[in-house]
Amino acid sequence: MTDAGLLAAKLVLIAATVLTASMVAARWGHAAGGWLAGLPMIGGPIVGLLMVDVGAEHGRQACLATLRCHPALVAYLVSYAWAARRWSWPACLGLALGVFFTLGGVLIAVDAPQWLVVLMSVLAVVAGTGALARLSTGLGSAGRVALPRAELWARVGAAVLMAALVIGGSSTLPLALAGLLLAVPISGLILPSFTLPRHGAAATVALLRGFTVGQIGFSAFFIVLLALLPRVHGGLAWLLAMLAAAAMPVLVQRVRAAAVRAT
Repeated sequence: MTDAGLLAAKLVLIAATVLTASMVAARWGHAAGGWLAGLPMIGGPIVGLLMVDVGAEHGRQACLATLRCHPALVAYLVSYAWAARRWSWPACLGLALGVFFTLGGVLIAVDAPQWLVVLMSVLAVVAGTGALARLSTGLGSAGRVALPRAELWARVGAAVLMAALVIGGSSTLPLALAGLLLAVPISGLILPSFTLPRHGAAATVALLRGFTVGQIGFSAFFIVLLALLPRVHGGLAWLLAMLAAAAMPVLVQRVRAAAVRAT
């Protein structure tokens, strides 16, 4: 696939993710929309395309690079949710991006071994879901909402524009900074920044809490693919990783619910 084709695929996937997550939020609530957006709906297909285009080893390296930055993504979500209870969306976005780039820069600078990269990704998801559960306390519920068509398409347009700027800007930066810039969660920028001013803090925190639950599947996808690629055919490894991404959030939530009932 050419660079132009890969760029087009990324933009289409980003637009589809923001559109689908917004429609799910309108139908089933902000948490459901965030959960869907948190899954590897963009990263999963892109890694698959890279594997087809340049080989499984390149896909494996992409998995490792993504997992290396993953704690910064989770910290971004938690920071935005914390700020959403206090400030307007520009301040929330500025704080969260500051946390993301600071922590991401440290993670890239520290050449951690693969086992530690995987462990940090898992621990980040555990800590992030716990933090969002606490931040949700006292905010009440946020169910389905009316989402005007104009807002829906404004979200999609803003996501595509932001993605184009990020991808274009990364081509002029050093490799390490470009990798961090490409790890910026486009749907995580757009969705809460539209949700907070229109639907309030409770809806935004619910959205981001769902997003962190989706990160269970996000982490599972890249960990499973990273583990399988040296041993399993690339296509089968990708399929198993996608199945793990879909199953793990549901499994973890059921285990947690069973634990709560038991206590």
